[in-house]
Order: sequence, then C-alpha cells, then structure tokens
Amino acid sequence: MRCDKCGKEAVLYQDYSGKHLCRQHFIMDLEAKAKRAIRTHHWMKTGDHIAVALSGDPATSALLFFLTKLTEKRRDIRMSAITIDEGIAGFRNPVQVKRVAESRGVSWISGSFEEDYGITMDEIARRKGATHACRYCRILRHHLLNRIACGIGATKLALGTSLDDGAQDVLSEVLCGNAEQLFVTHRTRPGIVLQIRPFMDVPAQELRLYAAIHSDKLPDGEDLSVQCPYASTVAERDIHAMLEEYTQNHPATKHALVNIRENLSRTPCTAADSIPTCPRCGEPGTGSCRHCGMMDVLISEVVQ
Repeated sequence: MRCDKCGKEAVLYQDYSGKHLCRQHFIMDLEAKAKRAIRTHHWMKTGDHIAVALSGDPATSALLFFLTKLTEKRRDIRMSAITIDEGIAGFRNPVQVKRVAESRGVSWISGSFEEDYGITMDEIARRKGATHACRYCRILRHHLLNRIACGIGATKLALGTSLDDGAQDVLSEVLCGNAEQLFVTHRTRPGIVLQIRPFMDVPAQELRLYAAIHSDKLPDGEDLSVQCPYASTVAERDIHAMLEEYTQNHPATKHALVNIRENLSRTPCTAADSIPTCPRCGEPGTGSCRHCGMMDVLISEVVQ
C-alpha cells in the first residue's frame, strides 16, 4: 500500500482515520497527537522538571525519546527518568533500563519495593495470591513513583499511557461501578506530582511501531519489554478482549471512551461535586479514598 500523503510505501494503516501512512508521515502524525495533548492540557511550561516513569518497555522508551527530542533545544525544562524495580524474578533489569536513560542524556533515579517497602512483588504474590498481585503492584508502584518524583523536585510525572490503556480504564471503571472516578480532574495538589500522559491519544500498536523505528537510537537497539507474570486480572483480561472485539467493528471506540473521561473531567458542576473528597489526596471518597485506604493496609501488611 502507498502513503495517502506522499505516495511512498506505507508502514501503517489507521483503521480509525482510513489513512495509509509512510514512515515519515506516521512519525509526524504520532508526534502531532502527543504535542496536541501537551498543548491542550498545558502539560509543559517554563521551569518544569519532567520525570518520565521509565520501565524500558516500548511505550515508556518511546515517551522518553519523544520528550527529550521535544525539549532538546529548551534550557528551561529539565528531564529525568525514574525506574521502579518491583522485585519480579526475570521481569526487569534496572541496569539495562539505566542505559536507555543515559542514551538520551537524562539523569536516572531508581527505587525498589524491597528497599522502600521491605518486600518484593513476588513475595506479595505468594502471600496474597497471583490474582490480586497486579492490583497491589499498581498501587505500590504509583505511590513510590510519586514519592521519588517529589523527592527530586519534579513538577510533572510523565506516563506512557496509550489510547488503549485509557479506554480500557474508562470501561473498567464503569463496569466495576466506579463511574464517579471519571469526574476526577487531575490538578496539582501538595505532595502529589501532576501526572501527564502525552500518548493518551496514540494507539498501543502505533506506540510499538514508533519505538521499533527508533530502536536504533537505544543502546544496542535493546527492547526491554517482557510480559509481567502478574500483568492483569481475569476481569481485566475479559474487559480487554471485549473492547478489542467491539473495536474491530467500530474503530473509533477507544477514542470515544477516552473523550468521555476528558469531557466529564472538565464538567464544572456535576454529581461528583456532592461526593466527599479524600482529605489526603483530593480524590472522591468518604474519609480516606480507596487508594489511600488500600495503601495504608498494604504498607501495614508488608512491613510486618
């Protein structure tokens, strides 16, 4: 197939736009989406210190490459990378991830469950069961990423969240009865580093292609992506399968789901205004929200 813009050989067909794109126009299209997300949400300004949550997988490696490329001529923005070692055997090698950060000329900071919580993810899975491990891991990892980002003075924490991730999250919140979470706005709060998601409108497939195209700019062309043994719960897998099947016939579905959250989070007066907010993090919840409450339980359990 040929690129609809220039006639060169296409590397991608976008079913949601109906376009065939060559390598050059694919890169331009993806980066334009990311720049638009940053511009729309005012996610970058003078004096920012942006910390990238760098796992070494295609999405976060692509994010680091894009942001360093975007800011390479700016002296008013500082970049860092943070890697969390969850303590999962054979899953992540922090030394390899460090080389990715160094190849882009950014400082690298690491944290680990074992050092900060006194327990590895493998041990948590043995105690709590593998079916709950992904949920525990997300909470602990988010908590540690924020703590490290605060400690280094970061003003933004950049996540490699794709369109697929965002759409599945919206669908999960609705199906699990947590629709009020869709009204939550991500504001800067004391002790909480603002999370930014420049790739929120980019499909996971396109992120993988973008990362592969730029793999020669990583040390030894490394692809550090390995499937986590605790990747998801049965419910999450079912939701993912349902979303993928529906999207095959309705290509714009993922964009529509992400747009729902975007529109609801900007609603000035909603039912969410009457929901009590957590005094610790500002999210909806009576007393401590579910995240803070779970953190208290988890930390008390893992330190015993």
